[in-house]
Amino acid sequence: MTKILMTSVRDDEQPAIKEFAKEHGIEIETTPKLIDDAVDLTAGVDGLVIQQRSKVDPSVYAKLAANGLKQIATRTAGFDMVDIEAAHEHGLTVTNVPAYSPRSVAEHALMQIFRLLRKSYRFDAQVARGDFRWFSDEQALEIHTATIGIIGVGRIGGTLARLLKSLGATVLGYDTKPRDEMKEVVEYTTKEDLLKRADAVSLHVDLNPTSIGLMTAADFQLMKPTAGLVNASRGPVVKTADLIAALKSGTIAAAALDTFEGETAVIQTDRSKTGLADVPQIQALHDMDNVILTPHIAFFTNLAVKNMVDISLNDVLLVLAGKQSPHEVK
Repeated sequence: MTKILMTSVRDDEQPAIKEFAKEHGIEIETTPKLIDDAVDLTAGVDGLVIQQRSKVDPSVYAKLAANGLKQIATRTAGFDMVDIEAAHEHGLTVTNVPAYSPRSVAEHALMQIFRLLRKSYRFDAQVARGDFRWFSDEQALEIHTATIGIIGVGRIGGTLARLLKSLGATVLGYDTKPRDEMKEVVEYTTKEDLLKRADAVSLHVDLNPTSIGLMTAADFQLMKPTAGLVNASRGPVVKTADLIAALKSGTIAAAALDTFEGETAVIQTDRSKTGLADVPQIQALHDMDNVILTPHIAFFTNLAVKNMVDISLNDVLLVLAGKQSPHEVK
């Protein structure tokens, strides 16, 4: 019987895992550990599925190959935690899940756009202090009167664009490869024009050498002082020091961040007692009333979790059968 090891498994993933194992007649062993700490468990298994944000320890690849494994499947869209070259050098095929549920992240971004337009971050902070007043500069924009800019109009950004268009918003898009089928929904323009015109800017780009530091001080200077930024893509896309400066100076009004630089130090940890002094940039963001932080949970929906499990396990079975997965990372 085929046996697959899944690492970093959460309780909410277990129902989908058990359903897949039963449906395909395979054995799936799970552990909450990272692969770095669970590599010994790969002895005697046929396949491996991981999920983590931290880099896989370089020693892991040789150990996996020595244990007879032929592949690594990550049940995430991002795969920068895996050294693809090192994996290939050890004969390991790498797969990811590029589209587990575009609506999950798109709906989260839409929610945050609404929160920025309605200035809920200010009311949250005021009410938390016991202040129930409202002020003239807290008047909101209705979505159908707003212009929303989307940087990266791919699967997720395109889904968000359609949701926004259905609500009557004007949708601007910037993408290095504009798609003809989106032109009825999105007004494609330059990055500079988008930043100047948008009431909120939402980022939906992959993490690659061209997207690191995509948003810097010069970009924030182009935005309206009343505009907000949503980042539900990857943390390094935004230069955090520049964002903090822009938020403090009033260059832009607010930010809603589901991903942020240095997040691996805090995500899935309880900092209520220890604080954030060791991560000063995150501390600065956390302390500002005009910043909404969420712990990288835009993906975290019922359908997305099931798809991440199912697609990654299907990829393992394809590779073990000597077939090529459509999600192989070259």
